[in-house]
Amino acid sequence: MSGKQRKTLIRICVAGALFAAALLTRGLWSGVPYLELAVFLGVYAVIGWDVVWKAARNIAHGQVFDENFLMCVASLGAFAIGEYPEAAAVVLFYQIGELFQSLAVSRSRKSIADLMEICPTAACVERDGEIVETDPEDVAPGDVVVVRPGERVPLDGVVLEGASMLDTSALTGESVPRSVRPGENVISGCINGQGLLRVRVTAAFEDSTVSRILELVENASARKARTENFITRFAAVYTPVVVVCAVLLAVVPPLFLGNWQDWLRRGCIFLVTSCPCALVISVPLSFFGGIGAASRRGILVKGGNFLEAAAKAGAVAMDKTGTLTKGEFAVQQICPAAGYSEEALLGLAAAAERYSDHPVAGAIRTRHTGSAAAVSDAEEIPGHGVRAVADGKEIWAGNDRLMEMAGVAYDACGAAGTVVHVAADGTYAGYLVIADRVKPEAAEAIAALRGLGVEETVMLTGDRRAAAEAAAGELGISQAISELLPGQKVEAVEGLLRTLEGSGKTLLFAGDGVNDAPVLTRADVGIAMGSLGSDAAVEAADVVLMDDDLRKIPLVIRIARKTVSIVRTNVAFALGVKLAVLILGAAGVAGMWSAVFADVGVTVLAVLNALRTLQIR
Repeated sequence: MSGKQRKTLIRICVAGALFAAALLTRGLWSGVPYLELAVFLGVYAVIGWDVVWKAARNIAHGQVFDENFLMCVASLGAFAIGEYPEAAAVVLFYQIGELFQSLAVSRSRKSIADLMEICPTAACVERDGEIVETDPEDVAPGDVVVVRPGERVPLDGVVLEGASMLDTSALTGESVPRSVRPGENVISGCINGQGLLRVRVTAAFEDSTVSRILELVENASARKARTENFITRFAAVYTPVVVVCAVLLAVVPPLFLGNWQDWLRRGCIFLVTSCPCALVISVPLSFFGGIGAASRRGILVKGGNFLEAAAKAGAVAMDKTGTLTKGEFAVQQICPAAGYSEEALLGLAAAAERYSDHPVAGAIRTRHTGSAAAVSDAEEIPGHGVRAVADGKEIWAGNDRLMEMAGVAYDACGAAGTVVHVAADGTYAGYLVIADRVKPEAAEAIAALRGLGVEETVMLTGDRRAAAEAAAGELGISQAISELLPGQKVEAVEGLLRTLEGSGKTLLFAGDGVNDAPVLTRADVGIAMGSLGSDAAVEAADVVLMDDDLRKIPLVIRIARKTVSIVRTNVAFALGVKLAVLILGAAGVAGMWSAVFADVGVTVLAVLNALRTLQIR
């Protein structure tokens, strides 16, 4: 508990003991004038002074109709009609409910708070032969940091020396440590195992993985779901309406029927019952709990609105390279044209791809073992390939469309892989077939999506049709749309969105590359691969999978659906009970204790139900 929560608990215990003692001894002094009023006013003063103070302060600031105002008017009205025990009980149980809500919110925030602890507080930097401890924000890219066993990796970087096992559970939700060796990337926030690591920093602190994660988490609560916004607007209208109804109930009937005290009591019951705490607290708490449940599994949801949208998933579209596949390309075939050897063809392709950061280019450079040609000019043509000038030759390396752009006749190839045609000075030199490996968990993820009722799974890729259909068939994907340029991916997504119009369903898109950023933004819910994904994709996405595990896409949908189900249950339960007690209270059937249950009891039950979101698996 926080200090404030402990103080509230002490006040509740003291007031509860006084209240119980007053009820037990009431028969001894209840006939003494004003003594009963004084006793229960004493209980009220211990437990309710801050309610009166908050109501007065909010009225002074123009915020009249809130739960403090309702509790204050209802309890003081009960004192006015001689219902002394009920007056004290209203505020006592209200404070118990408020404490319970506060503890529930603290618990739901814990999963987020635990994530905030991943932020490193110091970095050990090598400077002038010495190791200096400094703030991570003062470390620049290119600096070398030393990470000792048990310390957190302070910034993103590449291992120069050492081998170790990294605990990535706080970021990815995975309990299995990840091994790292020289040349491999490490991300900030991980805990180093038993080995000493020397790491060259590749990103400033504000651009590091841990900083991006914390920024996403901190901003998540600002993006409210439609249901949350509705409840906020509903409470703003609902509260003044019920206050007016309570006043009318207490004033109008006795003008014709008499019995002012009874109708005033009914008005007070109406006020206590109408307090919207159960809705105002439990709905955002449910969404926050859902976000917390996701974060513990390495899934960052940027707001409750995206969780609500994911619950209505009707179709899931995915990029191929780096999302459904590992992005680990290898040259499978080398097919030179007449007059070229395999080594010459590979050399031309490697020269053209020398400065490209595409995975296909990396596979070609890895396969080429000869000397590198001098490249004087290079241009990457998105969705087509590259053009470069190397050793005085103009080289084109890319897909069919690039050859057509260059005006070069090429050999058609139906291989199931990425085909890179190569031309030099307008002459066709041959082609390479580069194949990628499908992620082992991809088929399981697709099957899980079908199990959730998401039958429409779509692959969007710039790859050739044969390669796309081969991968789609292996994974069980229902539709493959291939040979897409970046702009055409957006058009394909818009076409999918049109097919879902009027169905109440949403489209989810998962991708990892720079070219996927526009599509991630256009889809109803964009899901980025956070570990290997580009900065642009992570920034554009609504949900980030920190370990690139595709099985977490159906997990996102399960968490979202369970969260929304809990929210709807709370809304229906709270409104149903309150409406029933409001009607019975106005009719004189329900008493003040029923009103207390309709307020505090319903709130506690709704909050307990909301906490179930933390246990979603």
